[in-house]
Amino acid sequence: MEIVIQVVAAILVFGLLIFVHELGHFTVGKLSGMRVNQFAIGMGPAIWSKQRGETKYAIRLFPIGGFVAVEGEDAESSDPRAFCNVRLWKRIAFVCAGALMNLILGLVILSILVALRTSLPTTIISEFHENASSNRQLQVNDRIIGVNGSRVFTSNDITFSMISDKDGIVDFTVIRDGRRLEIPAVDFGMETLDDGTRLINLDFYVYTTSKTFWGSVRYSFLWMFSIVRQVWMSFLNLITGNFTMSELSGPVGVSTVIGQASTAGIKTLLLLVSFITINIGVFNLLPVPALDGGRLVFLLIELVIRRPVNPKYEGLIHATGFVLLMGIMLVVTFNDVVRLF
Repeated sequence: MEIVIQVVAAILVFGLLIFVHELGHFTVGKLSGMRVNQFAIGMGPAIWSKQRGETKYAIRLFPIGGFVAVEGEDAESSDPRAFCNVRLWKRIAFVCAGALMNLILGLVILSILVALRTSLPTTIISEFHENASSNRQLQVNDRIIGVNGSRVFTSNDITFSMISDKDGIVDFTVIRDGRRLEIPAVDFGMETLDDGTRLINLDFYVYTTSKTFWGSVRYSFLWMFSIVRQVWMSFLNLITGNFTMSELSGPVGVSTVIGQASTAGIKTLLLLVSFITINIGVFNLLPVPALDGGRLVFLLIELVIRRPVNPKYEGLIHATGFVLLMGIMLVVTFNDVVRLF
């Protein structure tokens, strides 16, 4: 029964995030006067469809994506309502709308989680573990403002920057007694989990503070900004080789984690969903061909040079990007399956 719950939870979460993303494109397309030919959730053959007006609505077999088909988006069209014929700012808004909806959903969920808390974490050290090693250089009441050269806004920034470290040696910037101090090479040591994974030994706690309305609003935005930055830094680490392909997770791995989170409690599941939807939003805006961000690049080029890029060349670049993304997806999915066994 638990497996059934996990599978259903994964499908529902993926369906929700896909729906929210495509709803953004669909809504802006309609409001901009574009001819929307199809609104589909899922990929593959349609298991349900309905024509309503000029738009066909469909649910497809595989819950791993979706699309909003707009007239003239991938080919030239004489229809004045076609994507290629509407004003440039409307096309930019259409391309960005899906990712923006994912980010808004993430912010809403994080705001709910903040509302459920009795207090909010700070970045000020409150105490150390009994056998801590970092207290040789760090002190209680140190306010952490930087880790390994990255600015810190929330306790999540501290955690992310530290767990990304490979050797347990971390550089800190703190405010101590009103003075800014650089504290290099703080040794936390590494611990090995049962599955052989090595993680840095986080050996201190931070103070919490009472909530206020505006404090909660501010923290929600900072929390979202923190996750956005984590996604971006992870992408840069992948490009520079600090992360490897084996450390990525695709739909199979994410589905597994969603299923596990669904049995761990609603707060855990909501936190994971917020992280995934923000990931989707940021990832789609990366300047990669075939993604929304790749299409945005061509629209910005058009804005600068005052004419559209040749659709033939743009289509070829997006097609190449799509093939590369599918190749990466296959490798990541293979790694996910291997990890399951």
